[in-house]
Amino acid sequence: MERVICLIIGYVFGLFQTAFIYGKLHGIDIREHGSGNAGTTNTLRVLGTKAGLIVLAGDIIKCILAIVISGLIFGDSHPDEIYLLKLYAAAGAILGHNFPFYLHFRGGKGIAATAGLILSFHIAFLPMGVIIFFGTFFLTHYVSLGSLLVYAGLMIEMVVAGQMGLFGAPQAVLNEMYIVTAFLTVLAYYKHRENIGRLLKGVERKTYLTKKNKE
Repeated sequence: MERVICLIIGYVFGLFQTAFIYGKLHGIDIREHGSGNAGTTNTLRVLGTKAGLIVLAGDIIKCILAIVISGLIFGDSHPDEIYLLKLYAAAGAILGHNFPFYLHFRGGKGIAATAGLILSFHIAFLPMGVIIFFGTFFLTHYVSLGSLLVYAGLMIEMVVAGQMGLFGAPQAVLNEMYIVTAFLTVLAYYKHRENIGRLLKGVERKTYLTKKNKE
C-alpha cells in the first residue's frame, strides 16, 4: 500500500507540467512547436535560455518535493524501505511528467524530473549525475546523449551502492529498487528512441545555451 501511495504522490506532483504551463502563459502550446516535446530542451530552443532554465527548475523541484514528502510520511515507520519508497515517489513524478492525463498523456521525457531524483535520493548520486551529464553536454552539445548516459550511470550506481550497503535495506528490497530503476531506464530509452536513431545517423540536433538554438 505504501508503494501505491508514494506512486500517487509522485504522479500528482508530476502533473505540474512546467513546460506546458509556461508556454501557455506566453500564448503557445509548447507541444506544437520545435520537437513537440513538453520539456526543458524544447522550451529552451523555442522560448530561449531563461524559459528553459525556469522549466528545468520546475520539473526538478516537483520530483524533489514528491521524494521529500514521501520520506516525511514513511521515514519513521519504514526505515528499511525508505529508499525504495522514495524511488516509487520519483517514478510517479516521472510518469506524471511523461504521461499527464489532462494533456492526453502527451508530456515530456522525464529527464529533468530524473535530475530531481538524483539530487534528492542520496548525496552519493550527485557527483555521478553532474559529471556525466554536463561532461557529455559541453563536449558534444547533445542533451539526449547526456541524458541516456546519466540513466546508464544511474542504473549501475544503484546496483553498486545497494550491494555495498549504502541504503541499509535487505536484499529483497534492493532487488525491487533495481527493478524500478531498470523500468525507469528502459522508459527513458524508449522515450528517446527517435533521438537514438538520429544519434546513430549523426543528425541529432545540438543544443546551446546561446542564441545558436534559433539558427
